[in-house]
Amino acid sequence: MNATTSAYSGRILVIEDDDSTAEEIVAELTSHAFQVDRAGTGNEGLALALSSGYDVITLDRMLPDIDGLNVVGALRARNIQTPVLMISALSDVDERVRGLRAGGDDYLTKPFASDEMAARVEVLLRRHAQAAEPTQLRARGLLLDRVAHNAFYGDLDLDLKPTEYQLLEFLMRNSGQTLTRTMIFEAVWGYHFDPGTNLIEVHIAGLRKKLEQAGCPPLIQTVRGSGYQFGPA
Repeated sequence: MNATTSAYSGRILVIEDDDSTAEEIVAELTSHAFQVDRAGTGNEGLALALSSGYDVITLDRMLPDIDGLNVVGALRARNIQTPVLMISALSDVDERVRGLRAGGDDYLTKPFASDEMAARVEVLLRRHAQAAEPTQLRARGLLLDRVAHNAFYGDLDLDLKPTEYQLLEFLMRNSGQTLTRTMIFEAVWGYHFDPGTNLIEVHIAGLRKKLEQAGCPPLIQTVRGSGYQFGPA
């Protein structure tokens, strides 16, 4: 765990019955200056989520009293749209799909790196805060139109392919945040990351080439050993 100050603040509810896992999550999020409450059962967590305003909830999939799917389902049924990061030892695709379809916003499998967990919480915070963001994103002469799904540098249309557009939008929406290859893969391609593929590197290279050819300064940085970050070097 690396103590750092997050660019975001907020109240996080951790619903986790395993004490050691809960301590790890709480310690990591606290080190990022988040306010953290913890519930040890699904019923306790549901009661807290219904009675208090939280910015993100981390939710264990397997709880001793009620299933995590039922917890998130109950929240969505009551029109509580707090972003939920589901955490589970169940890692197969069907379980991840069930968690997301039940109302989860992201899915992280155990065992996990605590810094990735915190990064995912920050992304959910940013995504939630940007729900009403402008339809255009801008950075140093680069314009991304989220309605028309295209991008320009100055007056030059970058002519992005659909996947390149999704990749650039995800990077720009999370500007300044280190995004792991797993996070990028799941956000852009929508399924679990295959560590043997070079799909991300190929698309990053293609996107960088189009930006460079348009005269755009380097904005997609490689974070060695971690992933990528959008923003000036």
